[in-house]
Amino acid sequence: MARVVIVSARIGAGHDGAARELDRWFSGRGAHVVRADFLDLLPGRLGELLCGAYHQQLNTAPRSWDWLLAALGTPALAGAARRFAGLATPRLRELLGQDTDVVVSTYPLATHAVARLRRSNELTAPLVVYLTDPSVHRLCVSPDATLTVAPNETAARQAKALGAGRTLVSRPLVAPAFRPATGITERLRLRLAFGLPHDRPLALVVAGSWGVGQIEQTADDLLATGLVEPVVVCGRNEALAEKLRKTGHRHVFGWVDRMPELIRACDVVVQNAGGLTTSEALATGLPVLTYRCLPGHGRANAAVLHNDGIVPWVHSPSELTEALEWLLRRPVKAAG
Repeated sequence: MARVVIVSARIGAGHDGAARELDRWFSGRGAHVVRADFLDLLPGRLGELLCGAYHQQLNTAPRSWDWLLAALGTPALAGAARRFAGLATPRLRELLGQDTDVVVSTYPLATHAVARLRRSNELTAPLVVYLTDPSVHRLCVSPDATLTVAPNETAARQAKALGAGRTLVSRPLVAPAFRPATGITERLRLRLAFGLPHDRPLALVVAGSWGVGQIEQTADDLLATGLVEPVVVCGRNEALAEKLRKTGHRHVFGWVDRMPELIRACDVVVQNAGGLTTSEALATGLPVLTYRCLPGHGRANAAVLHNDGIVPWVHSPSELTEALEWLLRRPVKAAG
């Protein structure tokens, strides 16, 4: 039985979501899968501090993420980030042992920690880099990877330009529960279960597991179109959920365990980052819009999805109205 180690990170839900589905894929083919969180491999409280700093930055100074990502794309700071990743190698070395057959990374810093062990010949098992975003940053790629798996042709080209070796394009893995509704009866039943209105189109607003971004403004803009009723998922951001309820939004959720069903209950998804939830919504057969997207990776992802004709990037309230009118008439088919 092959031993597969998947290294992810609990920074948002996208990296862990990809790791979960990779676990399902490998396990279904008879492999013994071990999953690890890169943040737990760092010494002391460094992982907790790194996660907290990123979360705080997106909440309080989101525009600085544009600057930081650009800076991390320079050779000097990219090198510093790779050296930082090396702090995880002692625990990573212990985790991998001598009997690992394949290592899969869904998180950039984990990629560079594993790559360091390959360069020093302490690891002979192949390294597979699984890219979780439609766009590719320099830190997402390592020339020491045996294989880089990209979610689209644009990401594959970007990865190769940044030094990736063998690259494969494969549509993003999503849980089987993300499927199109069987018909109007299922959709109405789900709306009743979630306490949603049955007599108007619903726009599902998602902002990742942390509920970051201009979510209140997005919900207000959607309501102002007069075309849809916003249904807002705030993830673990309970403060945001409470604020939205106090300002009069009627359909506000915190963390949702039944996300496939909630998506199927709605008519369109409005997102701001272009990662896992976008893939899940497309697999469910719903049209998706990018609106008021996050700086940094959010904008980079939005550009790729828009230019590839997958998800329109809407830049203003007037464009939002036009896009909704068009999408509600022409829903997309399930991806794949």
